[in-house]
Amino acid sequence: MADFKKLSKVSSLAGSVEVPGDKSISHRAVMFGALADGKTEILNFLMGADCLSTVSCFRKMGVAIDIQEGLVTVEGKGLGGLKEPSEILDVGNSGTTTRLMMGILAGTDFHSCIIGDESIAKRPMSRVTNPLKLMGATIDGRENGQYTPLAIRGNNLHGINYESPVASAQVKSAILLAGLRTNQEETTVTEPHKSRDHTERMLRAFGVKVKEDERSASVIGGQSLKATNIFVPGDISSAAFFLVAGAIVPNSEILLRNVGINPTRTGILDVLKMMGASIEIIPHEDQTFEPIADILIKTSSLKGTTISGDLIPKLIDEIPVIALLATQAEGDTIIKDASELKVKETNRIDTVVGELTKIGANIKATDDGMVITGKSKLLGNATVSSHGDHRIGMMLAIASCITEEPINLEDAKAIDVSYPNFFDHLSLLSK
Repeated sequence: MADFKKLSKVSSLAGSVEVPGDKSISHRAVMFGALADGKTEILNFLMGADCLSTVSCFRKMGVAIDIQEGLVTVEGKGLGGLKEPSEILDVGNSGTTTRLMMGILAGTDFHSCIIGDESIAKRPMSRVTNPLKLMGATIDGRENGQYTPLAIRGNNLHGINYESPVASAQVKSAILLAGLRTNQEETTVTEPHKSRDHTERMLRAFGVKVKEDERSASVIGGQSLKATNIFVPGDISSAAFFLVAGAIVPNSEILLRNVGINPTRTGILDVLKMMGASIEIIPHEDQTFEPIADILIKTSSLKGTTISGDLIPKLIDEIPVIALLATQAEGDTIIKDASELKVKETNRIDTVVGELTKIGANIKATDDGMVITGKSKLLGNATVSSHGDHRIGMMLAIASCITEEPINLEDAKAIDVSYPNFFDHLSLLSK
């Protein structure tokens, strides 16, 4: 039976919410905790489907992980302490689990198999398997290791100096994690633009020395991880939906508390400022390894802009909701250099354009992005779909707040991947 949710216009949005813990940081906290010596406690862990897939995989490799209300405890096994899984490692819908775990598994002394859902089976893995093979890993899968299911036979690895053709935190992280399993050799990843640096920051929190410059990161193999306690800040990619909602829904004022503002992730804040949004960022004084702030957003008069180049890696996951934002700005907004969108949970260029067109947006796809002409009256009165992509689902739910007529959202359940209480928070703010 199809999963439909009927969503209607709201008169305003007001109040404060604390968005769920950051998905990227939650994944890494479990993984690094599993590889560390000692017990790691993770506060504000994201209890979304993707992160729970990571928990499941590491439990299958002998790691004791206890989940209580708001707290996850990981009993670390040490860098070489994982056990050969007797079951296939099912990553569900999680690309982060798949790619980072490959880097970890490449240097083990056992055999393992990774499988995911239908979406994961379409996502390219060669961008990770190729450099891992250069390091000595034995990996096989469909089309010579391009797609899941994947079989990994752990090997002794050697360090490489890798020039990545894409700016991808998942690629960089997988190679650096594999680099830790080399025999005191250096592994370096250089990118065309700096991607998210959560791995580098968290490795340091676990006692690993990491070298960085403007476009590269390096580790020396053989370093051990020491257990630590991690507070996971709110996910700015989840906050982005309510930041856009606060800017485009009339008579709105929303305070988002405890949001991570890692400089490699704050492209959405840059875009809001470029477009003239009424936004205030209030940094916390007691910073952990990741910077945190409260963010206040109010209904805004917006103007179109161009989003491209070095800014794209800082907002790649927010582009669907930025496209919605652009429909309510005066003039054209041009998004380019974003071909990475084609290999996300869906081809997000085509999906965003298709779904927003259904409700009256003036939006056209390009080879590497899209062009949105505003200001558009969004009509609604349509059935739209998440296509199984959590970020498309949330974008369409926010769009419903300003459509003239209600919309039916198909496969709303996909939102649980990263924001299980999204509709509760939307209801709490709706007036």
